[in-house]
Formats: sequence, C-alpha cells, structure tokens
Amino acid sequence: MSNEVNDMMLNDSKDLLDNVETTQISEECKKLKNIEDEIERTEESLKNLKTMADDIGSRVIPELLAEQGLSGINLKDGSSVTVKREYRCTVPKEEDRKQIAHKWLRDQGLGDIIKNNVFVTFGKGEDNKAQQLLDLAASNGFQPQQKSEVAWNTLTALFQERVESGLDMPSDVFSTWIKDKTKITRK
Repeated sequence: MSNEVNDMMLNDSKDLLDNVETTQISEECKKLKNIEDEIERTEESLKNLKTMADDIGSRVIPELLAEQGLSGINLKDGSSVTVKREYRCTVPKEEDRKQIAHKWLRDQGLGDIIKNNVFVTFGKGEDNKAQQLLDLAASNGFQPQQKSEVAWNTLTALFQERVESGLDMPSDVFSTWIKDKTKITRK
C-alpha cells in the first residue's frame, strides 16, 4: 500500500478512530493484502502444475509407453508405472439436452438407469398431507414436480461397457471423454 493510500486512510479515519492506533491497522491491512496476493499466485501456480501433471500423465507417458509396446514399467527406485484407460460420461445440465439424452437411453432400451424422482411441495401446516401418496396429492390439486436423472458413475459404467463392446454412445448427446491415466505406485 502506498504512503498516499496510507495517508488517505489515516485522514479518513481520524474522526472515527481517535483512540485507535491507525498505523497498526494500516500495517495489518497491508499484511492481509500481501497474503491474499500470495494465495492467488500460489493457487494459479498449483493450477498450472496440475495441468502439466495431467498432460504428462494422460498423454506423454502413455504415448511413450505405447511407442515401446509397453503397458507399464518398473523404475529403479522400485516404483511401478502403469497406464489405465479412464472413461467419463455425463448427461448435459441444460434441460433440453438432458431430455434428448434421456430419450436416447430409453430408445436404446437403457431407460432403467434413469432415476425418476417425483416431488410434491406442501405449505405450512400440511405435514399430514405430505404423508399421502403422490396420486392423492395430484387429485387434491397439488402440482407435483418430476425430475429425472442418471447418476454419472452409472452412465460412465454403461459408456465404458458400450465402447469396449464396439457400440455407439453419441458424444453430441452426452458429455463424454476417454483418456489414459498414468499411475505411479511408490515403494
């Protein structure tokens, strides 16, 4: 913090802080700002390191091992290095795309992995009505809300199974990725 800012803080706060040591407050504010700046730099550095590690672990090492016809190696320090293929598939968050994904699953005979949740909203003092079945709630004029979802891990398992069996899983309907993952087991 510049001396000019420090002076402004002192001048602005004289009336309010007659009995407080403003120099100490100013120093602590400087300290906080410096720490916050360091946190921001460290988080950015960590993000960059994670990106570099992901590139080396999911592209560089798998490519080098594949070029040598290897699926893994043992290092001099006793660590073992293996590459495992990872799969991920999720339903898009946008409601229209979500409906298209659910339709595709149902059309493929895979609708049983879709969880279908039905909600009914009750007002205050209607706890007794909350115990009634959904049909009864609808017949009494309540507006039930329906939500369908597929757990990402269930969909990922289905995606992996289909890919490994040579079946299609449309990437324009689902958010999908396949990548190799290097695992180093340390001794």
